[in-house]
Amino acid sequence: MVLDENIRVAFTALRANLMRSGLTALGIIIGVAAVIAVVSIVQGLQYMITGQLQNVGATFIQVVPQQEFGGPGMVQKQVRLTWEDGQAIAQHVRNVAMITPQIFGQTEVKYRDRQHRPFVLGVNNDWPEVNKFNVDRGRFFSRLDLDRRAKVAVVGATVVEKLKISEPIGAEIYVGTTPVTIIGVMESKGRSLGFDYDDMAFVPFDTALGIFGRRAGDQVQLQLQAASGESVDQVKDDVKRLLRERHRIGEDQNDDFRVMVQNEILDIYSKILGGVTAVVGAIVGVALLVGGIGIMNIMLVSVTERTREIGIRKSVGARRRDILVQFLIEAVSLALLGGIIGIALGYGVGALVVKMLPGDFPAAHVPLWAVVIAFGFCTAVGVGFGIYPASKAARLDPIDALRYE
Repeated sequence: MVLDENIRVAFTALRANLMRSGLTALGIIIGVAAVIAVVSIVQGLQYMITGQLQNVGATFIQVVPQQEFGGPGMVQKQVRLTWEDGQAIAQHVRNVAMITPQIFGQTEVKYRDRQHRPFVLGVNNDWPEVNKFNVDRGRFFSRLDLDRRAKVAVVGATVVEKLKISEPIGAEIYVGTTPVTIIGVMESKGRSLGFDYDDMAFVPFDTALGIFGRRAGDQVQLQLQAASGESVDQVKDDVKRLLRERHRIGEDQNDDFRVMVQNEILDIYSKILGGVTAVVGAIVGVALLVGGIGIMNIMLVSVTERTREIGIRKSVGARRRDILVQFLIEAVSLALLGGIIGIALGYGVGALVVKMLPGDFPAAHVPLWAVVIAFGFCTAVGVGFGIYPASKAARLDPIDALRYE
C-alpha cells in the first residue's frame, strides 16, 4: 500500500505541472523518436533483404570478380572471371547441382516503332532454378537453344507493358541490334528499393556477349546451387581451390575473386545497416543525456518547491525510503512518458519517411527488442538522473523542512 500511495502522490505532482513535465520529457522524446525512426527504417530494409536471400535458398553461392587496386601511380591489376571458370567448376567440383554465368547491362530494346531500355541479362538455362525466379508464360530457353545459338529472349512484365506487346510469345524484338524472338514472360516480382525486377530481359549468354562485347565475358558473375545445405562449405572451399589454381594465384597472394554463400551476403548487408544504426544511436545518445540532465534539473527545482510538503510527510511518519521512492517514481515516470511518446512518434516518422522515399522502399518495422531497449534506457535515465534529487529530498530534516518558506 505504501508503494501505491507513493505512485499516486508522484503522478499527482506531475499532473499539477503538466507543461513543465512535458518540456522536461522533450529531450527523451526527441532522442527515443530518432532512434526508433532509424531502427524502423533499417529493420524494414533488413527484413526485405533477408526475405529475398531466403528465397534463393541456403544452398545459393555466388562468385564475383574482386578488383585489386595498386598503390599511387600503379596500374590496377586486370582481374578476369570467365564462363570457362564456371564450366570447370561444374566439371571438377563435387555437389554442384547447377550453375549459371551472368553478365548484365542496360541496352535499348525495340519492338516495331517503340523502344525501351531495360536491364538485359546474359545467362544460361539454369538461371531460373538457381535464383528461384520462374517463368509465368511460355518457357525459359533450354540447353538445346544454347547449343543451337538460338536468337531467343525471355522478358519481364514491365518490358511487355512498356513496348505495348499485346501477344508477347512469338513476338520479334531487337535487343541492341540483335533480332530475337520472345519465348517466355517471367513471373512478376515487383519493385524493391527503386529497382523493378520485372524490367529485365534475358538472353542466352553467347547472345549477350555479341550485344555487350567479348570483353564482358572477362567479368562474369557465377551463380550456383549446392546439392544440399550440408555440402555448401565443401563446395565453397573446392571452388576457391580450383579458381586459385586456374588463376595461378600464389600462396602469399590474395584471391582475385570472391565466393559468397547466403549467410555471408546477409552479413555484409547486416554490417552496413548495423553500422548506420550504431552511428545514429551514438549521436542520439547525446539527446538522451541532455534529456536526463533536464530531468535532474527539474527534480531539484521540485524538491525545493515542495520542501514543506516533505517536512509534513516526514512529521506524520513517512520514512526516508518513502520520500526517496516518491521522487524516483516521478523521475522514472517522466522518462518513461517521454519514451512512450518517443516510440509512437518515431514509428510515425519512420513510416512517413518510407512513404516519401522514391521507389518501393520496404515498410517501417519496429522490432520488440527495440521497444524493450527504449523502455530500459528510459528507466535507466530516470533512475540515474533522479537518484540525486530523490536522495536530497530524503535527507531533508523534517523540522528545517517545516520552517522552509
